Formats: sequence, C-alpha cells, structure tokens
Amino acid sequence: MSIPKEPRQLMINVMYLVLTALLALNVSAEIFNAFAMVDKGLRAANTALDTANDALPQAIKDGAKKKDELKKYADRVDQVREISKTNTAFIQGLIDQLIDEGGNRNKKVDDGDYVDAYGIKEPRGKRNYDATTRVMVEEGKGMELKERMEKVKADLLALVDENERAAFKLPIEIDNETWQKSANKKKNWADFTFGHMPIGATEPIFSKFINDTKASEAAVLNYLAGKVGLSKDDVVLDKFRVVAAPKKSYILKGETYEADVFLSAAAGAGTNTGISVSVNGARLATDKDGVAKFKAVGNTLGPKKYTASVSVTNPVTGKTDSYKSEFEYEVGEKSATVSASKMNVFYIGVDNPVEIAVAGVSSNQIQVTMTGGNISRNSDGTYTVKVTQVGNAKVVVSAPGMSYSKDFRVKRIPDPVPVLGKNRGGKIGDGEFKAYPGVFPLLEGFDFEAKCDITEYLLIRAPKRQDPEFSPNPGGKYNPKSQSLISKAAPGDNYLFQDIKCKCPGDPAPRAIGSMVFTIK
Repeated sequence: MSIPKEPRQLMINVMYLVLTALLALNVSAEIFNAFAMVDKGLRAANTALDTANDALPQAIKDGAKKKDELKKYADRVDQVREISKTNTAFIQGLIDQLIDEGGNRNKKVDDGDYVDAYGIKEPRGKRNYDATTRVMVEEGKGMELKERMEKVKADLLALVDENERAAFKLPIEIDNETWQKSANKKKNWADFTFGHMPIGATEPIFSKFINDTKASEAAVLNYLAGKVGLSKDDVVLDKFRVVAAPKKSYILKGETYEADVFLSAAAGAGTNTGISVSVNGARLATDKDGVAKFKAVGNTLGPKKYTASVSVTNPVTGKTDSYKSEFEYEVGEKSATVSASKMNVFYIGVDNPVEIAVAGVSSNQIQVTMTGGNISRNSDGTYTVKVTQVGNAKVVVSAPGMSYSKDFRVKRIPDPVPVLGKNRGGKIGDGEFKAYPGVFPLLEGFDFEAKCDITEYLLIRAPKRQDPEFSPNPGGKYNPKSQSLISKAAPGDNYLFQDIKCKCPGDPAPRAIGSMVFTIK
C-alpha cells in the first residue's frame, strides 16, 4: 500500500518545484483545487485502512488462544494500534495548528478558520505560506515530525521478531538526502519539504504521512496475524450477511424465479467448506464456492417472500454460526423498460443510444415518442436520442394494453482535462516538451464519441532570474509567438498554461478547463 521511495520523493520534489513557480506567477484556484482532490483521495484511502485494521486485532487475539506460545503476539496488538493512533493524532494536530494560524489564530479550529467558497468549506488561509514556514521550519515542528516518523518506524519494527526485522519492509521512508543535493540550498529536511508552502498545499503531504502510518500499522498487524495461524487463505469473519442474487427480481406470470443464495464474506474458495444453505426450511445443494441456487415458479401475481438460512464454520475460531434473512420478489404482468445504453442521462451534442424493450410484446408493436429532444429508431432495433438543451427529457413507450414513460436528465458533455501529449503538468525533459505541437483536451471516462477543441489559453514562460514572457494563444496549436517561447525551454524553466478554454459539441460558448504547470528538467 505504500508508495515506493523514488516515486514518493519524486512526487514531493515536483510538488515543491511547482508550488515555488506558482507562487511567483499568481496561482489560480484550479491548482489549489487539484491539491484538495489529492488530499480527499488520501483521506478516503486512510478511512479504508482504518476499516481493514479494525477487523484484525480481535481475530489475532482469538487465534493466539490456541497455544500459550502465541500469547506474545497477541500482546503486541495494542502496542501497534497505540503507536499508530498517537502519531496520527500528532499529525492531525499539526494540520489543525496550521489551519488556525491561517485563520483567526484563537488556538483552536472553529468556523472562524474557514470560508465558504461556492458552497464548499475551505481553510481561510489556504494561500498563506508564512504560517507554514513559521510553524514547520522556524518553530521546529517539521523536524519533530521527521523524528517522530523515524521513531514510529523503529518502534513498529521492534514488534517484529528480531530474526525477521532485516527483511521486513514498512511503507514509512523519510528521504534525508535529496534536500542536501538540491540546488535550492535549504537548511534542513523541514525547510525543503515545507518552506514557503501554502497551507492548502501541505494538507495532502500530511495525509500522506498519516497514510504511511496506517499502512505500516496494517503491515505489522498482518505479520502478527500470520504468526497466530491466520494465513492469506484464512478469513476474519466477525460480521456476516446472507445475500440473494436473483437473475430477475420481477418476473412475468408463468416464468421461473431464479436466485443465487450465498454468505457474503471476504473469503477464497477454500474457506467455504462447512457452509449449509436452506430456503424456507428446505436444504439446498451448494457448489464448490458455497453458492446454492433457489428456484420458484411464478404461478400467481404479486409479491413473494422467502427466508434464506446459512450456517458456516469460522476457520479462525472453529465455531459454527447460523444467519437468516428474508427476501422478496414480485410476479407481475407486462412492463416496458427504457434505458440509456451508456448511462441514465442524455448529453447535448452527441448521439445517445437507447435500448427499449416491452416484455411479451414484439418490437413492431412498440411506439416510442419523447419530449425535450428527438428519438429515432435504428436498423438494429435500438434507438438514438438527440437533445439540445440542459434540463429534463421524457421518453414515452406505448404498446397494446400498456403505456410507460421515463424521465432522463439532460446534461452538457463533462469538462475535458488539458494535456500536453499525455502530461498534465510536473517535470518534463526539454526535448519532449518541445516536441508537442500544442494543448489537447482529453475527455476522460466519457463513453461517447465527441471531439472538443481548445479555443484559447495564456502561455507564460518563467525562466530562472529573468522576467516572465507571455503569449496569448488562440486555439490549441501553438501560434508563432508561443512556439518561440516553447523553443527557448531550458532546464529550470517553468511554463504555465493558464486559463485554458475549450468548446465541446453543443456548447454555446467556450468553457474554462483549468491550467497546467511544467518544470523543465
């Protein structure tokens, strides 16, 4: 789960260099939003680690009860958790201190430390880099953090058997060499990592250190689990849930209802031995994965209920437990379905494929109309919808004996991301940088065929110890002046592609899609 040493340090170096350049060039809000997105992702990863780590301690302690000589491993569990908890609290305290220093400075984090930015709560002093330098560099909190991370690593390794420590790897890795070789002439690791960093840019760095701590906690807990007999094929089962996976939850009269009934748990095929499944008291046969098939013929209309029971032997404790849940399906008459083939939304400027089916009715008996757009039938029986205005649209299906309608949202094509080749910013070689003809808009994760075009941007070259040079550029391809600035690229130069705008199909006017920053290496 940890980031290898070189990529981690590369990330930190790139972030530092980019931020230094941006501070000199009046950083746009999009850049801080990018750091906020990185921090959000790291926080989500930390939450996932907490969930995984919470499931192990009790299982380790239960596994250690099998033999007296395993008790020493159970005794280490609480130590691991306390080390992680204490260090996480310390790092969170640094975050809170910086937020307060950039806010109302009343020695606590409260509403006065935040502002409302278009409905989003963000730190009032996210652009403040004096507070970061003062707290982390001048007051020594940065070096204290470094020493704590090194101690956490040493303390966790001490909980690994001595003969296995040398080969045991932990995600925590503090690079204490790069700053000494840096041309920035920083006085120590803390100055290199946090000096003149805006508060908004430090949050993902702190979240990364928390992630390293929790990932290291997970590594040691998994090591202890292995020592008490919980191998990679064992399962920690403290909560179970019976699941029914029907082929259809709504069937027509005369059709057969089918469902897979199984115990939901994180387990391999080998852990399912001893599973017993029954429905309404009748025992069902299970396959090698512990899955049983339940079938019932829908002879009468209306909702139908059934009770599924599962018994399983926990491979950790040897205890057999039983679990029971009630499920429901419905037997009905003819119905129609209308579904967008890509997703449950229509996009302006593209052909939206739609699939329409009416159970028990041939396709030539179906009539389809819509409001808020135009719908046409294709030769393969599917439909194509075209819309021109943001809002809502309704598809109406008529067939003998029934009528059905479904509402859809109408949205514009999502914002593309600007790229230079495949790069969105960061360090880049001068040769590669010069080879690209201009900026290209990339539609990520968009399943439709659509082409967006860059309409304009401002190119800024910021060479070392020289005044910045500017070139307004219409279109994505470099104009002569922009090409001239690009051709001057030399190691240490910073390039900012600012206020990039593009136009996608269906757009009445260009839209802003952010900025990019590159440092020539």
